Amino acid sequence: MITIRRMRPEDVPEVYEIEKSLFSVPWSEASFREVTEKDLYVFFVASDLTRILGFAGMSVVDKEADITNVAVRKEEQRNGIGRALMKVLKAYARDHGIETVFLEVRASNDPAIALYESEGFRQVGQRKDYYEFPREDALIYTLNLSEYEEPHCS
Repeated sequence: MITIRRMRPEDVPEVYEIEKSLFSVPWSEASFREVTEKDLYVFFVASDLTRILGFAGMSVVDKEADITNVAVRKEEQRNGIGRALMKVLKAYARDHGIETVFLEVRASNDPAIALYESEGFRQVGQRKDYYEFPREDALIYTLNLSEYEEPHCS
């Protein structure tokens, strides 16, 4: 069984290990520790009974949020964990009066782009050479929560 909860300081070493395994320029362990201490950030972890499987977080300023991280262990990808984390972030945003959510994604990250678009995000721009190692453009996506209605199953 997978549960999703707010990230706690004791989660940081495991979250950092996931981050390092997936990204060419990972956040530092100190940065993750900082997000557990500041109200500006909200991070969630998905875990089973033995370990953290993935995490996602965003910074929040007034009525806007920027999704900063979405990461799922390689061996756990394509099992719905990233989607579940995205839904929790969107629910948190909606419950806290956030109107607009932004994110950046590597232009070549087709699986993430497909996830974000299926969750209602739409591309609104591009940042040239935003990422390093390898150098690559970022696509900018946004979701206006006041206009987006979660699809319902029939």
